[in-house]
Amino acid sequence: MAPRDRAMALIRAGIAAADPGAAVVRGMGEVLADPPGPGGRWLVIALGKAARAMAGAALEALPGAEALVVTNAGNDAALAGARVMRAGHPQPDADGAAAAEAVIAMLSASGPQDRVLALISGGGSAMLPAPAEGMTLADKQAVNRLLLASGADIAQVNLIRQGLSRLKGGGWLRLSRAPLTALILSDVPGDDLRVIASGPTVAPVGTRAQAADLAQSLGIWERMPEAARAALLRPEDRRALPRARNILVGSNALSVAAMVEAGADPAPIPLEGDVQDCARAIWALASGLRSGQALAFGGETTVKLVGDGMGGRNQELALRLALLAEAQPVDFDWAFASVGSDGRDGPGEAAGGLVGPGTPAAIRAGGIDPAAALARNDSTPALAAGDALVVTGATGTNVADLAVLVRA
Repeated sequence: MAPRDRAMALIRAGIAAADPGAAVVRGMGEVLADPPGPGGRWLVIALGKAARAMAGAALEALPGAEALVVTNAGNDAALAGARVMRAGHPQPDADGAAAAEAVIAMLSASGPQDRVLALISGGGSAMLPAPAEGMTLADKQAVNRLLLASGADIAQVNLIRQGLSRLKGGGWLRLSRAPLTALILSDVPGDDLRVIASGPTVAPVGTRAQAADLAQSLGIWERMPEAARAALLRPEDRRALPRARNILVGSNALSVAAMVEAGADPAPIPLEGDVQDCARAIWALASGLRSGQALAFGGETTVKLVGDGMGGRNQELALRLALLAEAQPVDFDWAFASVGSDGRDGPGEAAGGLVGPGTPAAIRAGGIDPAAALARNDSTPALAAGDALVVTGATGTNVADLAVLVRA
């Protein structure tokens, strides 16, 4: 099998292992162990890019449950027995604000005899903007734009998001009068439940004061709306959060393990940190590859935006690695793919990039200077010109990013 074909076959194996329906089925035994009390009902709230598939599996086990699904475009097909609401991602929008009010209403109407099943997956943080007191949706959008361009990692982004929200950082627990169980599909390295979808069913990552300090260190504090700064300077809510059962049912590590089972070796390093540093670290491993060997990577890099081009972290990683490989060539054929498991890498339609030894030359033949494209964060048209763009469509799941380096 050619390196390009093998790379994508391994990526597909990793995505298949993150099937959200199967993940929910794995966790339903614990959910059903605590049924509603007399006169009570099941309330199902599914949030994130995998919300619809997770809700579908849950409703198979809980016929008659009241269900609300909040997800992004492409994953928002109708689901029998559920109300499906589309919400913006990665930028919060008015649809998401309406969905947030629906979640608040559903949780607030619960009673002690009811049981809430929360189905949480990645992407949910942007999809439920419930601005803190004194803030508007426009304020939240302005902060989100600053965070996405700051180079902050997901834990840092969600620390600030939690401080500016009524729903994040345990907000669902403060609203619900019913016991709550959450089945969680992780899209963050290390599977910190406080970070996934900004932790609606767990304690916050940190305090508002820590969020304010972080905004200062990221250099965005003075550019944040005044109402957002005021929200982070308010005293902390010291009330203890009600207990919840939070159960991890799927993760990036499980998808990497599936890639290994499909014939790859686990990489000695994760996908993490600045995208350029990560590209260097990955290509440094190339010279040590055995004939036919593949390395499987998982995680999530960061990109600091310096231009206004079209792209995403996976596309930029692939393009940067291709240019490094051109400058530091090896004497064998190879392929490198880096793909968002949700099928979406950044604001465009691409899922990631698939590059090889000839990619930079192909991009130049298409009329684009790849180095200049990177300088303006414009990896999408560059990869498209080199026939190196990966487009999968929405996959219905989200466990961060998967990558593979293959030697022929």
